[in-house]
Amino acid sequence: MWQLAGSDTDRPILLAHATGFHALVWQPLAGHLDGFRVFAPDLRGHGDSTPPVGRGLDWNGFADDVLAVVDAMDAAGIDTEGLLAVGHSKGGAALLLAEERRPGTFGGLYCYEPVVMPSDATVPGAGSNLLAESALRRRDTFESRQAAYDNYAGKLPFSALDAGALHAYVDHGFADQDDASVRLKCRPELESAVYRMGSEHDAFDHLAEVTCPVTVASGEVSDFGPAAFAHRIADRLPHGTLVEFPELGHFGPLEDPAAVAASILASFARA
Repeated sequence: MWQLAGSDTDRPILLAHATGFHALVWQPLAGHLDGFRVFAPDLRGHGDSTPPVGRGLDWNGFADDVLAVVDAMDAAGIDTEGLLAVGHSKGGAALLLAEERRPGTFGGLYCYEPVVMPSDATVPGAGSNLLAESALRRRDTFESRQAAYDNYAGKLPFSALDAGALHAYVDHGFADQDDASVRLKCRPELESAVYRMGSEHDAFDHLAEVTCPVTVASGEVSDFGPAAFAHRIADRLPHGTLVEFPELGHFGPLEDPAAVAASILASFARA
């Protein structure tokens, strides 16, 4: 777990990253969360964490990670009463799954396009998973971090990221190799496996059990994707609020960290 900002006297807040990323991509956004002591973990198989042993990558495991982090914070003497948390994509789903499993863990949540699919959602291209298949084709080795950065900065969707977030992704998401090249820490086959499990959890069916305030944030709505059912998630939550960023995409917290941080602060001002 990383502490990204704040002091011991600030209110703690927990940030959970999306599939394929890691804790430190939150650094630019964390810098705008004035008054908060910001923590972020590398969820299993991402960043400096390790994949699970003897267990698949079902998303309930990411909820296990979240709850383990909360327990570790508590054991370290950090006040977790009414803990606030922010999740992006898979990270948002992990937070909701954790709250469903252990009600009262959080005093408020902010979830940007959480992957919490309605049970009646239809997926184009039945029998395939385009994200999982694309992850398997991802280039995982570059001659240097600068080469990796230049590659990502030159094409979507990574070219839409804030420069600081993209640098953090490359700087901490690649491991040095003996030949001076760098290789992705989150292996393509692992990322693909995570994507394949994205619709296999039942968080949507239990949203009515999440009684803390939850802001569901959404970028531009497309025909299919997390933004397409963000309003349904917000409507199903007892204290859900929908916030829209039509100028942003699915990587919104990494595209415009300042704008999303301002929305988080406004949301939690009521918590």
